[in-house]
Amino acid sequence: MFRTETTLIIGAGANREIEMPDGPELLNRIAAGFDFDRLGTEVQSRDLIAMAHLFEAIAPELGTTHEELIKAGRAIRAASFVTPSIEAILEQQSDNPNVQAAGKLAIVYYTLQAESKSTLARAPRDEGELPLRGTENWLFKLGQMMVSGVPRRDVQNCFYKLSIIAFTYDRSIEHYLPWVAAMAFDMPVEEAQALVALHLRIVHPLGIAGQLPWQGDDKPNIDWGTDNPENILDLTRMIYTSSQRMKRRQFAEYLLAEMAQGRRLAFLGFDFDPIKLRMIFDEEPMDTNPDVLAALSDVPEPQQPGVARLLKKKTGVPGDDYLKLFTSTPYAILRDNSLMLES
Repeated sequence: MFRTETTLIIGAGANREIEMPDGPELLNRIAAGFDFDRLGTEVQSRDLIAMAHLFEAIAPELGTTHEELIKAGRAIRAASFVTPSIEAILEQQSDNPNVQAAGKLAIVYYTLQAESKSTLARAPRDEGELPLRGTENWLFKLGQMMVSGVPRRDVQNCFYKLSIIAFTYDRSIEHYLPWVAAMAFDMPVEEAQALVALHLRIVHPLGIAGQLPWQGDDKPNIDWGTDNPENILDLTRMIYTSSQRMKRRQFAEYLLAEMAQGRRLAFLGFDFDPIKLRMIFDEEPMDTNPDVLAALSDVPEPQQPGVARLLKKKTGVPGDDYLKLFTSTPYAILRDNSLMLES
């Protein structure tokens, strides 16, 4: 278990370990799905056809037309050649409601598709197993660290010192951890889901492709592994741009508080994109002197010294002893630093 207040900042790069797309791959898939010049030709793809049909279905509900959504998809595809992420594109074209609708629809569509094809299944193949294939991934290691040494009577302590800020649209963390708790503490998975729903502190600053059905509120939901939901338009309303989120003062303050309370910060699969950094750091350096672990595998090598300087400035750490930088995988970072993180 985590015995010191720890905040994990998770980027999409971490989930490559469970065969899900990182940020650049998500953008590539979206751009390919909006290549409408191929529509009706021999080289049209399944996703391209699906996007055209979805636009036709949702246009009346959005008060627009199929043609306007196609135009918006083309605009996103064009922007993808000069803009590094779908988040940046939606910020750049935030005044175009059709671009917002098309982009958010694509985020949900490809996220749910990736969930259904990932190594994380809806349920274990056999009783007594986990739904995630393999053990050399960060999700397995996180679950192992959370439950280690916790008595069944104190099971809520698994979550007490941990906070997760996930710049991911998928629900892999929420879906997987109940199975870990169920196995570790010999409880029904339904009881473990209720435990996670009540105690896991996790926030997705850019939104999420729908709640899981057991999370128990009135927000749009869809089960893990469902790649063709009937409520996809409702699900898109749970995707946000950075500006939309940060305009809500209460949310912005909550996000900064989750960072500030972390005596240890661990960046896993995070790309240190300026849009995301502005969301989690205040203008003034942190005054808590946290220990910082950062994976730089998603940062080009020439930019890594700059990221190191930026982290020192933003976190306010007094020296290199407080900042550990790695080029290894998220799994390897958790594995190699588990004793420190659990202490």
